[in-house]
Amino acid sequence: MNSTPLEKNLLEPQATATESAAVGRALVDLDYGWHGNNCVVLLENGEAYFPKVFEALRQAKSEILLETFILFEDKVGNELQQILIEAARRGVRVTVSLDGFGCGELASEFLLAMCDAGVHLQMFDPAPRRLGIRTNWFRRLHRKIVVVDGSIAFIGGINFSADHLADFGPEAKQDYAVQVEGPAVVDIHHFALVQSGRPDKARSGWLRRKHRRSELAFSDHDGQVRLVYRDNRDHPRDIEDVYLQVLRSAQRRVIIANAYFFPGYRLLREIRNAARRGVEVRLILQGQPDMLVAKLAARLTYDYLQQSGVKIYEYCDRPLHGKVALVDEDWSTVGSSNLDPLSLSLNLEANVLIRDRAFNRELGERLDELSEHHCKVMPANQQSRGRLWRMTIGFLVFHCLRHFPAWAGWLPAHKPRLQPFTPTGQVPDDAHESR
Repeated sequence: MNSTPLEKNLLEPQATATESAAVGRALVDLDYGWHGNNCVVLLENGEAYFPKVFEALRQAKSEILLETFILFEDKVGNELQQILIEAARRGVRVTVSLDGFGCGELASEFLLAMCDAGVHLQMFDPAPRRLGIRTNWFRRLHRKIVVVDGSIAFIGGINFSADHLADFGPEAKQDYAVQVEGPAVVDIHHFALVQSGRPDKARSGWLRRKHRRSELAFSDHDGQVRLVYRDNRDHPRDIEDVYLQVLRSAQRRVIIANAYFFPGYRLLREIRNAARRGVEVRLILQGQPDMLVAKLAARLTYDYLQQSGVKIYEYCDRPLHGKVALVDEDWSTVGSSNLDPLSLSLNLEANVLIRDRAFNRELGERLDELSEHHCKVMPANQQSRGRLWRMTIGFLVFHCLRHFPAWAGWLPAHKPRLQPFTPTGQVPDDAHESR
């Protein structure tokens, strides 16, 4: 199968035209490429994720960059707070970026304790309640990224909250993240610096490190990693485009496990087309969602996909929160992006793409075990009676829900900002706009 230049960039590691052009582009719109010889470790649920992250944070010597959508004042959040305070007190520069909606319930005392210790704490688009209701619903900072000393990075879908641990109970979330070490961390580190409002620091030393890693990048070995993200200005469709291209190139199998599944027609069409040409396509979606609307929205797509042979599984043990996928034997992605209107149209998201057979095999085994032993297979609807009516209603509801977040995002007309935390919630002069 012949690939277009765009497909090759998304699917295959390859060098850019010149090193200087790559650096210039990255400092403008952060368009990152593939880099080889990385060690990528799959971390499933909080039991695997939190110990690895907390140990790396405790060992930090110079810098911690942390972004998260949710931080709760529970046993996980309290432990994270203490680790960050201890790091700041021993001279580590700690920058923490929190979402104003996802972290809107945190007490000022909890946040001030970090600020008093020297943590550089920032809130993305904080907003006061109106009549007791939070108003900043859309354009969220949904990324979950941790970078320590510019040498080890964590990225995925896991927030810093106890509901990612099995002992939380039946509402504990099933989720995934990765630990990355190697040349690709340079890009993740650079991205996190720029997004935290430190572009001068990101520029300093980045070119030197790009040259230092050039001998290792773009090798033929496994361990290829590329950072891909979406924002609301320069890269609004990058993550969706990655899915479109790998689906078009899939030859043997596609497995997508996604918590909130309600993509647009183009993505649904490519999933269907892959199944029609004989690719084994399996979707693992929520059967016990934390929000019922997510389940209802996803089921509007079932008939369309199942008619072409797509196999749909619903995970019913507890809420599924993962955002992972694999294609054939060596391509995978793990990150924060769901396949729904919020993630694909409004939220700030970040995934890593991974070309590694061993990683792909391990992720595939985990998803096989999940679908075979913890999911129910959704039967195809064989009834023709009322199908036209259901399709018409589904079409109207689908397009309304698909575009509603984008419409609502226009009101009120404002640009979300990442601003230093202040107890009053006022926007300081040095707040900077987010993409």
